[in-house]
Amino acid sequence: MADSISSLFPSDFVWGAATAAYQIEGAVDADGRGESIWDRFSHTPGRTLNGETGDVACDHYHRFREDVTIMRDLGVEAYRFSIAWPRIIPDGTGRVNQAGLDFYDRLVHELLEAGITPFPTLYHWDLPQPLEDAGGWPLRATAHAFAEYAAVVGERLGDRVKDWWTINEPWCVAELGYRYGDHAPGRHDPHDALAASHHVLLAHGLGMQALRAAIPAAQVGIVTNHDFRVPRSDHVSDRRASELGHAVNSRWYLDPIYLGEYPELAVHHHRWDQEQIFPGDMEIISSPVDHHGINYYTRTIERDEGVDDLERPQPIVEAALPRTTMGWEIYPDGLRDLLVRLNNDYNLPSVYITENGAAFPDEVIDGEVHDSNRTEFLQRHLAAAAEAMNAGVPLSGYFVWSLMDNFEWARGYGQRFGLVHVDYDTQKRTLKDSANWYRAMLSGRT
Repeated sequence: MADSISSLFPSDFVWGAATAAYQIEGAVDADGRGESIWDRFSHTPGRTLNGETGDVACDHYHRFREDVTIMRDLGVEAYRFSIAWPRIIPDGTGRVNQAGLDFYDRLVHELLEAGITPFPTLYHWDLPQPLEDAGGWPLRATAHAFAEYAAVVGERLGDRVKDWWTINEPWCVAELGYRYGDHAPGRHDPHDALAASHHVLLAHGLGMQALRAAIPAAQVGIVTNHDFRVPRSDHVSDRRASELGHAVNSRWYLDPIYLGEYPELAVHHHRWDQEQIFPGDMEIISSPVDHHGINYYTRTIERDEGVDDLERPQPIVEAALPRTTMGWEIYPDGLRDLLVRLNNDYNLPSVYITENGAAFPDEVIDGEVHDSNRTEFLQRHLAAAAEAMNAGVPLSGYFVWSLMDNFEWARGYGQRFGLVHVDYDTQKRTLKDSANWYRAMLSGRT
């Protein structure tokens, strides 16, 4: 099966693995790193499962060479990691921490020595706490602070790093952080969430400008997360609910990037007065991206809760599909259908699947981890990705989530997504069967 999967993709297809700084690095007090909103959030009682934090996580900060060696031995060609803003500019603006830049300099050097192309993400949710104290993403100044940070990183690493992502999952930043409070900073304010969503997109545009000024040859894009929205039935109300869900969760971030405007359906739904939009903002946000990262895990079935069941046709019975330990339905066809729809709607540039993976209750038994469920998950989703590519989607690469088990945000350490098992007490890394399958698949390419 490994050989047959690899044969579905062209020889120049990029195969990678992905992580995020706060989820794996640990060393939160090392070498001048400042406090992030996730440090504050995870240390606040009741915010994370069992009060778990990213203080140590996978100790990648001290073990990055071991982790790069694992990637090299797996045959991984590219590594998508994130850079911790608080390591670089501890207060969010002002003084630059050279020791933080030195760490990523060493990581990039190690990757290149191993023949692995670095694909850094500048922001994967760890805002410096002083910026949140000043107002956070609802404040316009945070977008400008991000541009300053992007320039600093670009000037240090740009002689060797050409492929960049600005922001990871702006929906999660705004909605989970400021509307629902499930993620840091844990606020519950719809008005702030709308302001944050605009300023995160503005930060993306300003960050692209800063990177391109520092690195003329840079390839820059953004990473957005999507689930595939489907109506519960063919009833007009369910179809309308599905389109609204797509507008609020996907078009809200894609329309500004590709069309230079927010979707009217979602603007009306939020009753947003758009007071945060200044002249020139939409031109900055819609500056052409070189590539686009898509994160996909599951689908969402939409139902119009405002319609009485008795007044509509019998709904489609949902299949008893397997789920991951996150509770997410395993639905590979959604990846294909999502990519095709987005490409039809926006004529996408080069596309990378920047996150795709599954959490399962993995255990080490006699030194091995038998996770056939994850291997099957990857096989089926890669087959769906190939179908999307054959349907015209300009798919250029795939980054499995995740290289290793890690701190799964508010859910702590109970959710294991990795190809590599991590014993958090000893930091021992153990390759799972899925990692061996991934290696075989990569080595089988022609």
